[in-house]
Amino acid sequence: MKILVTGANGFMGHGIIKELSKSGNDIIAADFTDFLYDFSHVVSKAGNLFEIDNPYEYYGEPDIVLHLAWRDGFKHASENHINDLPKHYEFIKKMVSSGIKKIVVLGSMHEVGFHEGSINENTPCNPLSLYGIAKNALRQMCQLMVKGTSTKLQWVRGFYIVDNTEKGCSIFSKLIQAANEGKKTFPFTSGINQYDFLDFDEFCKQVAVIALNNSEFSIINACSGKPESLSSRVERFIKDNNLDIKLEYGAFPDRPYDSLAIWGDSTKIKKIMSGEN
Repeated sequence: MKILVTGANGFMGHGIIKELSKSGNDIIAADFTDFLYDFSHVVSKAGNLFEIDNPYEYYGEPDIVLHLAWRDGFKHASENHINDLPKHYEFIKKMVSSGIKKIVVLGSMHEVGFHEGSINENTPCNPLSLYGIAKNALRQMCQLMVKGTSTKLQWVRGFYIVDNTEKGCSIFSKLIQAANEGKKTFPFTSGINQYDFLDFDEFCKQVAVIALNNSEFSIINACSGKPESLSSRVERFIKDNNLDIKLEYGAFPDRPYDSLAIWGDSTKIKKIMSGEN
């Protein structure tokens, strides 16, 4: 198969493409500039995917599109989420109109909004940030779009990714950055909220397997299925990475739209990872 991955140079792109390259399929890594990494079976294709008239042809008629591209993912109040929404819709629409076999789009647990407990595909969505609103709207539009077509749509809901690189924008990346700068304290919230954390490498494996699988599942959680308090996970991260830094609890207020305890139902992803459809 030929798999197009958009947002290749983004926070998650290189890790997911690395996993996909192990499958032996041909990977087209798409971003504004050439792909920054050298993996087997991966060809770089630079360009602005929103400005290409026939992206299906431009990207070599792929069998699968894995749409990771998204601006300002860590800035939940950015108006770019709403401004870019029609562009994402038009790109995916062009691919569906061209007869693409399968489209996998990366969503977010922030589509759900304030919720206590486990999330599955039937959990009602009432997003409370521009980021969540835009992701939720794109999912709904894509679901309508593929009705009556031969294109399969799979929507991957990401949760909280734990990475140990300073290049990212997550709290874990910021901790690495602060420690490397010699800082001894790190401003923090109360840390009482419980989330679903997944290590970066495991997240990439899950997304890659979802893209390659033949499951009929439409909305899939890329998750651990277990809640853990933010303070516990961050303290463990500090210990595991031998960081000489302490959390300054209460320096930042807790975000009002963050749930006290929210995690993903891992039933589907466990079946997919075990080879069940």
